[in-house]
Amino acid sequence: MSLQDLKDLQSYLKTALSKAILKSEISHGEFAITVRRESVREVLSFLRDDAACNFKQLVDVAGVDYPTRDERFDVVYHLLSLNHNIRIRVKIQTDEKTPVDSVVDLFSTANWFEREVWDMYGVYFRDHPDLRRILTDYGFAGHPQRKDFPLTGYVEVRYDEEQRRVVYEPVKLSQDFRRFDFLSPWEGMTDVQTLPGDEKAHKPESGLELIEEKVKP
Repeated sequence: MSLQDLKDLQSYLKTALSKAILKSEISHGEFAITVRRESVREVLSFLRDDAACNFKQLVDVAGVDYPTRDERFDVVYHLLSLNHNIRIRVKIQTDEKTPVDSVVDLFSTANWFEREVWDMYGVYFRDHPDLRRILTDYGFAGHPQRKDFPLTGYVEVRYDEEQRRVVYEPVKLSQDFRRFDFLSPWEGMTDVQTLPGDEKAHKPESGLELIEEKVKP
């Protein structure tokens, strides 16, 4: 679809959904609109059913976290129209406590997508038929793709042979001192026989020698 076609669609949606659309833009050949959170179902229904749009496929629902904003989360819907060979990105904003209306009854593919956004970001979808975690384990604490989530997580899961069950424990990342060979991309493979072509490589005697070679005028 040409840039002019995108501009025509942009103008059409601004008129048809004037009360719902907060912002629309075309960048790098892609069309995106930001809409009011409470209007998401209205907008997606229109994009699906209107003949000039005909966005019948919901390709993905994604979350984005901006912790410094009051409404820190973006929920992003990617739709595809096969008839018109065009894609559109629909964005809404929400915070940690305000739910977003589920669109599972409009697009069945939203089921697992919304579960993933809930699992990873903690965005709650109102009226979702089965809003459970989908990537983390049951009983997992927190939402891993939030920017303020600890890099090591909170707990680890393992099978305890003595108790004969799965147990949750605080994460412990103790690590002994290690020596790294930064010159070799094959660290840990020193006991492997010479590979064909290795004889062509020149290996400096030390890292210092390699540095001296780089700084020579």
